[in-house]
Amino acid sequence: MAPRAPFVVPALKKHTSTVIMAHGLGDSGAGWMALAQNWRRRGKFDETAFIFPNAPDIPISVNFGMSMPGWYDIVKLGRDLDFEESVRSQDEPGILRSRDYFNTLIKEEMDKGIKASRIILGGFSQGGAMSVFTGLTSPEKLGGVFGLSCYLLLSDRIKNYLPEEWANNKTPFFLGHGLDDDIVPFQFGKKSAEILKEIGVEDVSFNPYGGLGHSADPSEIDDLEKFLEKHIPAEADGPAAGL
Repeated sequence: MAPRAPFVVPALKKHTSTVIMAHGLGDSGAGWMALAQNWRRRGKFDETAFIFPNAPDIPISVNFGMSMPGWYDIVKLGRDLDFEESVRSQDEPGILRSRDYFNTLIKEEMDKGIKASRIILGGFSQGGAMSVFTGLTSPEKLGGVFGLSCYLLLSDRIKNYLPEEWANNKTPFFLGHGLDDDIVPFQFGKKSAEILKEIGVEDVSFNPYGGLGHSADPSEIDDLEKFLEKHIPAEADGPAAGL
């Protein structure tokens, strides 16, 4: 059940930053590559490499046990699901396994000389949930974390996974959620942002989008672009990456 190799959109200039963008259930890394390609066409983030991981095929309970790309199993899903109920049914072993894989991707970028503070971790739906959980619990101080249409995993015991030397309590978190999401209810995103603040994350931005379902729209992507511009600005003319 090992993940397939990620898709990579390399930096066009000197590589000084990395964005890791994880897909949702049943998708693949290719499903979000257009995001980087659009920014490339507009001359954005030329110093940034974009990594789009591919989840392994695993049995998914809400898919009648059939295998599909997933970062962890999902037992229940949908608008009528209660937040606390969803936490009780979460696949903790699968979540921790994927967290370790995401941390490996971060480590690989650092081994290339990219500073952790120049690495942004994010994703959509399941991938966003994994990114928020991994970013929150990572031993490395990241440049930022974003999650679109997602929620905080293992929220009832999240403090058990925070490192003793908590690196990312001051790291900026960007959360975006559609008001009309019928897969991951809007309240899941709102509640997750509240919990992040309650446990001590100092910079949490929760952004609602009217008329948006379980998807992303141009206004949300524009806000994400501003988030990336703020936290991984171009620095090719400055010190060498990693120094």
